Amino acid sequence: MAEASGEKRIQRALLSVTDKTGLVEFARVLAGFGVELISTGGTAKALREAGLTVKDISDLTGFPEMLDGRVKTLHPLVHGGLLYIRGNAEHEAAVARHGIAPIDMVVVNLYAFEKTAAQPGVAFGHLIENIDIGGPSMVRSAAKNFEDVAIVTRVADYPVLIEELKATGGSLGRATRWKLAKQAFATTSAYDTAIANTLDRLVEAPAVEAPAKADSKDLPSTVRINFPLAQSLRYGENPHQRAALYADGSGLGVAGARQLQGKELSFNNLVDLDACWELVQEFDEPAAIIVKHTNPCGAATGANLLEAYKKALASDPVSAFGGVIGLNRPVDGDAAEEIAKLFVEAIAAPGFTPEAVARFAAKKNLRLVEVHTAPSKPVVKHVSGGLLLQDADTGRVTEADLKVVTARKPTPEELRSLLFAWRVCKHVKSNAIVYARDGQTLGVGAGQMSRVDSARFGAMKAALPLDGCVAASDAFFPFPDGLETVAKAGATAVIQPGGSVKDQDVIAAADRLGIAMVFTGVRHFRH
Repeated sequence: MAEASGEKRIQRALLSVTDKTGLVEFARVLAGFGVELISTGGTAKALREAGLTVKDISDLTGFPEMLDGRVKTLHPLVHGGLLYIRGNAEHEAAVARHGIAPIDMVVVNLYAFEKTAAQPGVAFGHLIENIDIGGPSMVRSAAKNFEDVAIVTRVADYPVLIEELKATGGSLGRATRWKLAKQAFATTSAYDTAIANTLDRLVEAPAVEAPAKADSKDLPSTVRINFPLAQSLRYGENPHQRAALYADGSGLGVAGARQLQGKELSFNNLVDLDACWELVQEFDEPAAIIVKHTNPCGAATGANLLEAYKKALASDPVSAFGGVIGLNRPVDGDAAEEIAKLFVEAIAAPGFTPEAVARFAAKKNLRLVEVHTAPSKPVVKHVSGGLLLQDADTGRVTEADLKVVTARKPTPEELRSLLFAWRVCKHVKSNAIVYARDGQTLGVGAGQMSRVDSARFGAMKAALPLDGCVAASDAFFPFPDGLETVAKAGATAVIQPGGSVKDQDVIAAADRLGIAMVFTGVRHFRH
């Protein structure tokens, strides 16, 4: 085997890209160092229109691009030029015998399969045609032979490579080629994962012209996770734990958020931001959520963000200190003025007005995070030796879904409060009890081993009067004692899933206490 190489001069490059951003500038730099440019189809056309001299791939291989472009680079004169080991006597003799010229660089990005798959109603045949074959083959060949060949798969790498080429007079070092090779294999891995995940959702292959409809009934037969590193974090939940953020590249959700100011986001910040962002998305009207250790300590709706925030803060001003805030409207100057009075770690919102940004600027450590909602995806949890996967809990209950099970029906005001409390309760760690009134949480009992204790702690945490409030329970009351506890605290109406063998005893207790109770038929455990 040839000795490990250092700098390698680029003399011949093959360019075939879907994304032509920055292509001409990069190719012009290569041509300036006397690099022969070989290209295909639209890429060759774009380069020629820019005044560059380009050799068609068909002139290299002696074969035309054929089968609607399915076959153009799958040829020994291409892959031989990529894969042969320079300095290996046997390889050198073979390529000389067959007239194979070296290719020192490949610039490739792949067919936009994921973008095609995301199109509503995309035809199955169109989906299949957007599975790239020649591109990944060249990427893998070039990356395998990184000692002699540079493989460029990311537009973002062009500026750095241009700098190195100019600094070395047209060469790339071994460290650069190794970095490019690792990125290349990550690219093909992610590409294959996207294809496999998409096709796995299709139970049957439909006709070519038919829509490629995903089947939503079955979970994937294989879980394939491939998220690139988005950000290294200082540490994890605790300083002795390493941590990093990996993102799906969509730019959506907390992982794809844009940080406008403040210190670097920590592991715990991101977890809490995700918790408050997911909860605030439950509401159509202006809403504010204050989260501490993934549980909401204050949640409220209002006519505007300022009103919603004031109500959320009043729910539990002590716990709110040092928390994170989620808002479902762009933050304006009035809301920012009020929020800035409290020490919080981070704020997530769909946007911030210039007035809000200016008001928060004095709090240099406060993290402002602009988030755009991501579609719901299955939830993955690690267990020793494997993974658990489940659908996201997207269930939403409306008034029409409720079943009144007591003699007294809830009043219209109680119904509105019950539905509000139910949406919040869904995002509280089990066992969960939420006291609420008029679009505002009053007390939250979270994560207790006993539902009675959750009811007691929620009442104990209340900073506002509970008389005449409502209560939500994420799962059924197994005995009347839990219901009796919330009634003693001041609740006049209760919302819960129902389904206990003791339901009749609980209903009888509610009737005895004059409480209105509704069943949802839906449980919202959150472990």
